[in-house]
Amino acid sequence: MFAFPDNRMNWLLWTTSIAATLVLLAGTGELYGETREISLVDAAESADWASVEKHLRANQNPNAAQPDGMTALHWAAFHGSDEATRVLIDSAADVDSPTEYGITALSIACEMGKPKVVRALLNASANPNLAVAGGETPLMTAARTGIVDSVDLLLKAGAEVDSTERNGQTALMWAAAEGHTQVVQRLLQAGADPNRSLSSGFTALMFAARQGKIDVARTLIASGVDVNRVMRPKSTAGRAPRDKMSALMLAVESGHFELALDLVHLGADPNDQRSGYSPLHALTWVRRTNIGDNVDGDPPPRGSGNVTDLQFVREIVRLGADINLQLVGGKGGRARLNHKGATPFLFASKTADLELLEVLLDLGADPTQANADNVTPLLAAAGIGVFAVGEEPGTPEEVIATLGLLCSLGADVNHVDGNGETVMHGAAYRNFPTVVTELHRLGAESRVWNRKSKYGTTPMDIARGKRPGSFKPSPETVAAFEAAIERERGIRPE
Repeated sequence: MFAFPDNRMNWLLWTTSIAATLVLLAGTGELYGETREISLVDAAESADWASVEKHLRANQNPNAAQPDGMTALHWAAFHGSDEATRVLIDSAADVDSPTEYGITALSIACEMGKPKVVRALLNASANPNLAVAGGETPLMTAARTGIVDSVDLLLKAGAEVDSTERNGQTALMWAAAEGHTQVVQRLLQAGADPNRSLSSGFTALMFAARQGKIDVARTLIASGVDVNRVMRPKSTAGRAPRDKMSALMLAVESGHFELALDLVHLGADPNDQRSGYSPLHALTWVRRTNIGDNVDGDPPPRGSGNVTDLQFVREIVRLGADINLQLVGGKGGRARLNHKGATPFLFASKTADLELLEVLLDLGADPTQANADNVTPLLAAAGIGVFAVGEEPGTPEEVIATLGLLCSLGADVNHVDGNGETVMHGAAYRNFPTVVTELHRLGAESRVWNRKSKYGTTPMDIARGKRPGSFKPSPETVAAFEAAIERERGIRPE
């Protein structure tokens, strides 16, 4: 009996329970004393195998289906009952019968990781290559779930090892992405092509690198895959990777530093910059991702392994990475840092990553090396190259600490870059009034900075909103510039 509710909310819950119970009783035919036996397929759904056998002995149709096409055999596969599967097969159940969504019992058995059911179905001549909607074959499903026994049974039954689904992915790619090393080995032994590439440029190795699957990467490279092969995406739109990305760069940008070092040990070039950046350059935005997105529009990486990012820096330098490597490509523009000639130290200065800067210095980084536009690390730290106000790394406090470090190392606070911009132009791009005040204290002179760049703007103009992108005036930054000029003239601002 139901307990009578003592408040309105309990009343609603109570009446809902009553209604649900009535529906359930009506479905089983037990309302008001009426009894009705559930069907063969419903019994299978409930794993009531005694009722299933009873129905079969009564010569009920073993292929009777529910509205979505699920049969008793599908449910036997779902529950992993190889005994029920064999009983249904012996009663003439159709082993290749698809649901309304094209799913077979074999696909379900592979998805649920039930190799005994897979064996029973294949022994009954189930088609090992019958794909579901989208082209996913049983072998792909088994490769993704990582059940080696299922993979072996399917291959022995004639599963096509290099079949592709609608996006061109193969069973090997799925196994690699999931880190199923034994499955990868089985597929390679069966003749799977480890160099097959998608239109995005992804191969099995690239999937392993992106997901941080060390053992899979080792297995693929041992099979003959070139560790320095690069991706050549047919389209760079949307989420496609940069052209000429290597497995090493994918691993670094995904935060898999232990795998990245492993790839270097296996022959990957630690100074590879074919994608536009080297591993050490990429680390700067992996450590300090822009708010909202990073260079490629991806979220901060989750990472994997037992190697921290700073341990990675020290080890990859030990393995041959050039601490002062300058990028050979890139171009600048208004409020855009020219990547050509930029070093990892310059990039780390722009993100005001003091911890990384100290490690780079300890390893021999040059704190004065400028890029092709003669932008020094000090100018980058001040804000040259900051386009999206408030979305790029570096708090005012972090920037001030970085400026202090660089000036202590001899950086020229009155340096003018090739575009006629100064540290104060940078502070204006950041819209950081406290940085303006600090730069004045460090010796920035208005006769140097209070003039137009080649883009036609002074720091004051930028602070007033004359900048690329959205109009972002900062009255506080304007006031800081005015105060700096007045202090320089010996006038105490009100």
